[in-house]
Amino acid sequence: MIPKRKLGSEGLEVSAIGLGCMGMSQSYGPANDQESIAVIHRAIAEGCTFLDTAEVYGPFRNEELLGRALTGKRDEVTIATKFGFRIEDGKITGTDSRPSHIRDVVEASLKRLKTDHIDLLYQHRVDKNVPIEDVAGTVADLVKAGKVRFFGLSEAGTATIRRAHKVHPVSALQSEYSLWERNLEPEIIPLLKELGIGLVPFSPLGRGFLTGTAQRGESYGEGDFRRNDPRFQGDHFDANMKAATLVQDLAAKKGVKPGQMALAWLLAKGAFIVPIPGTKRESYLLENLAAATLTLSAAELQALDAALAPGKVAGPRYGAQHMSMVDR
Repeated sequence: MIPKRKLGSEGLEVSAIGLGCMGMSQSYGPANDQESIAVIHRAIAEGCTFLDTAEVYGPFRNEELLGRALTGKRDEVTIATKFGFRIEDGKITGTDSRPSHIRDVVEASLKRLKTDHIDLLYQHRVDKNVPIEDVAGTVADLVKAGKVRFFGLSEAGTATIRRAHKVHPVSALQSEYSLWERNLEPEIIPLLKELGIGLVPFSPLGRGFLTGTAQRGESYGEGDFRRNDPRFQGDHFDANMKAATLVQDLAAKKGVKPGQMALAWLLAKGAFIVPIPGTKRESYLLENLAAATLTLSAAELQALDAALAPGKVAGPRYGAQHMSMVDR
């Protein structure tokens, strides 16, 4: 079984590795609900009970999928979902964290998830038009009402985190962090340690680069996020494949998969870190979960740090539009 870890200081305990469900709803290729539900059930059986979704995944389809998958199993899992976007005609048209909108989203999410409470509710992206104090206060009201248990932020900067935490304790920050993407190390991670906030890294396997499965952007179908990811394009892709090979070589020496090395590196960075690798395949799920019991030596950790030190990865992690929504 997967060991447990605590996120924040308010009592949220989750499996040390979670399951990111976004890719089950066409963000990374065509969906197969039957196969995805089987993966969710296997994850729960293995003790991976921290399940991550959002209203915008699909949109809405991912929460509906999770709601169906968890029939009779709701009490066995911790559900994390998110609010914060304006969705019109199936597309994101901006951010929206107005208190009235947050309340509406939560009611809709509860119905799709077929539950009476959300365990961890994140603001998906910071809304520059709504004071974070209003956001945190609204979530605090939802906690008091029993509809939400814990509060989280996603891709928030240091000032936002501090201000939100003063109004209502932030249990977790979800943000991209991995061997592949180290942007949190200078300022965000020290702040999380100071305030006692957990970190939930998404894309902990570098969108496939750290597992050796990445292909050039143009090889992915329309609607696949990687098709327009700057790191999958042209010279950036060539440089990044070369950098990722270093991790593959280190994994081969240890006799494990490169993705397992990458997850074990994250877990070794601190007991407050809980990565949520996503997959639609049972074999990859089991491979990822095996990292929870993989121990890396100090020399191996140092070698991994050096192999993909900040600056060795080519290209921005998002295009300009997506980066404009990151609160840095």
